[in-house]
Amino acid sequence: GALLALSKPAGLPVLGCPEELSLDALLPALRQCLGLPAELHVVKAPARECSGLVLLSSCYHTTKQLQQFFTNVRRRGQYPATYRAITVGVPEEAEGEISTGLCWKQQGDTAMVVPVPAPGRRSLARKEVKNTLTRYRVLGARRGCALLQLQPKTAFPEQLQVHLTLLLCPALGDHKHSSRVGRVLGVPFLLTPEAATTRTQVLDKELLSQLGLSSQQLHHLPLHIHLQELMLP
Repeated sequence: GALLALSKPAGLPVLGCPEELSLDALLPALRQCLGLPAELHVVKAPARECSGLVLLSSCYHTTKQLQQFFTNVRRRGQYPATYRAITVGVPEEAEGEISTGLCWKQQGDTAMVVPVPAPGRRSLARKEVKNTLTRYRVLGARRGCALLQLQPKTAFPEQLQVHLTLLLCPALGDHKHSSRVGRVLGVPFLLTPEAATTRTQVLDKELLSQLGLSSQQLHHLPLHIHLQELMLP
């Protein structure tokens, strides 16, 4: 019918600058290639850094109906989106929930998403901070890495990356938040956002060898968070 699904590579933004390649800029060519009579709208898509399922619609009313459905099911306590992630480190508990406040904070010239463990009522009311929740489950683990299922109940930029650092298991290829997880004698601990500078993710030699990468190539490694499944009415 009106729906079209495809898989987006990591690094492709949904919206971009006029001179930048983006999903939105590709929609007219995709419509022409498939011979569709109406223009395509983005119903749901992962963030630029993530890969995975993109849901498109050629019907404006269907688009709005589905977007409202995703909002409503989250309010009812359900999880309409399911992600998969590869993490550096294995969570202590096989499954659980990560809950924290999140906000944007300016650090020098860069705006960063940082956790707020106990947000005040005023900051929540002014929408300076948002309470966020992600449910996780370990699907498998090997050689210090894990495959996780992630189901966010809330939507906030970079929520999954920040939540994984709070588990002390940053996503593979996270060059923005993984520096917040430090190690002393192999034991991970959480650094404050102020103490952690943004840098290319640091991996041990054994993992680099398994990936077939040198330390100089590491900054090309994409974020390993993938939108796997969407619930539809």
